[in-house]
Amino acid sequence: MNTAPPTSTPHVVVVMGVAGTGKTTIGPLLAAELGVPYAEGDDFHPPANIAKMSAGTPLDDDDRWPWLDAIGEWAHGRAGLGGVVSSSALKRAYRDRLREGAPDAVFLHLTGDRELIEERMADRKGHFMPTALLDSQFATLQPLQADEAGVSVDVSGTPTEITQRAVAALRRLDS
Repeated sequence: MNTAPPTSTPHVVVVMGVAGTGKTTIGPLLAAELGVPYAEGDDFHPPANIAKMSAGTPLDDDDRWPWLDAIGEWAHGRAGLGGVVSSSALKRAYRDRLREGAPDAVFLHLTGDRELIEERMADRKGHFMPTALLDSQFATLQPLQADEAGVSVDVSGTPTEITQRAVAALRRLDS
């Protein structure tokens, strides 16, 4: 049930973090709680990117720019309407690129202990990102900076608990 108070200009929330933090699980739950649509960031990847990651090869920035631009375009189209979209957005430069397309986007950084994240990755079925790429994800990660609109939420606990923490953190950001 949507318990969020209505806002005049709902945010577009970018759910970010390394692979395995639960972006694809928490994103739809958060969107439902906020009463806005959800877009799966992985769906914006061109087939070449998915093939590369499936083969265990990390993407480079040239692979990521069109993907980030497509996510930014979706977020821009939701400006003032609200929405939730997932994107690893590991580097500040990637978040800056997303903000070029959607300047009012806010980031929800899902954080957690590497051991927990690796365990969750190992348990998921049918996903193209192998656990072998987790080290490169953590090496690339640049956490949100003080001048970036966003919040960090720990991913320990159940999806419902994580979503509740995320909603509370986003509400604090608004106040």
